[in-house]
Amino acid sequence: MIASCPKQEAARSSAGGQLPFVSVIMPVRNEARFIRSTLDQLLAQDYDRDRFEILVADGQSTDATPAIVGEVARRHAHVRLLANPGRLSSAGRNRAIRAARGDLIVVVDGHCELDNRHYLRDLAEAFERSGADCIGRPQPLDVTGATTLQRAIAAGRASRLGHNPDSYIYSSAEQFVRPQSVAVAYRRKVFEAVGLFDEQFDACEDVEFNHRVDRAGFRCFFTPRVQARYHPRATLGGLFYQMMRYGRGRVRLLRKHPDTFSVACFLPAAFVAGLVLGPALACLSPWLAGAYLGVVALYVLVVLLGSVAVAWKARDGQILGWLPLVFVAIHVGAGVGILQELVFGQRRREASTEPMLPEQLRPAA
Repeated sequence: MIASCPKQEAARSSAGGQLPFVSVIMPVRNEARFIRSTLDQLLAQDYDRDRFEILVADGQSTDATPAIVGEVARRHAHVRLLANPGRLSSAGRNRAIRAARGDLIVVVDGHCELDNRHYLRDLAEAFERSGADCIGRPQPLDVTGATTLQRAIAAGRASRLGHNPDSYIYSSAEQFVRPQSVAVAYRRKVFEAVGLFDEQFDACEDVEFNHRVDRAGFRCFFTPRVQARYHPRATLGGLFYQMMRYGRGRVRLLRKHPDTFSVACFLPAAFVAGLVLGPALACLSPWLAGAYLGVVALYVLVVLLGSVAVAWKARDGQILGWLPLVFVAIHVGAGVGILQELVFGQRRREASTEPMLPEQLRPAA
């Protein structure tokens, strides 16, 4: 008799000795460049095909995304294409969760690389050995075939100057953590307890949902064994727009959950406000002019020194010329988004986040 491998045995659920059924949900829009590769990596998983499904919720893509997913779905019965008329990622996640049959539900975006053939098995095993209610993972931006700018964005975002220092998203040590920035996989009972994603969010919907998960007392286990590598933005404009969305989402998160306030998260807004108002204030007094120029000079020095340190750590001198521009795009983009939402944003009607009853989470016919 051939013995089962320890990893497979560890991942089996206690009911009937079967592997837990995993629902992979993919909210996508205009991911034609990457979606086939991501699906191929999921379909190549070393996991019983009768024990997982892939649900792609398409947010009315205007490119070939639906055609690509539809073609894959016709060849693989456990891949399904779902319509997401709400277009946003939050709405797509909810559409897929309502259709999911899994004991475990994991979010995978359409522009990431999963080069670990044991990804689903490692995920199930992480739930089993930790006993956690949700699993968090690193999401580095290092991908194959990246341009010099993309390598600079990846290195910059992973540095202290490029992301919230309270986030574990670039960590590498297994540990129990708060779920806010990292949780991506959940036991079904989590949704039954805290509800679904808030569809009023077009960014930070995962942070808002995970905040409710944390507040409900659920535990999150972080493991690099289920990391997913994301494609960085290809242009500085794309990075700037991405950070603007994050900034707007951060303010919406604060409006809904005042206890999420953090001084560090609002420093970009203070910096941008200072850049805009500084010249006018400098005209009022030489002291104010000196203070303004001093702050700008200090920022430039910090960014330049930080860029050198990041390039040295990455052992990649080619990215040094891009890094200062990357940091400016990150900081100014986030600051503009925060200020835009504070000044022009309106209080939105909260989407229902009441706990979903088990029958409401049953797969749609």
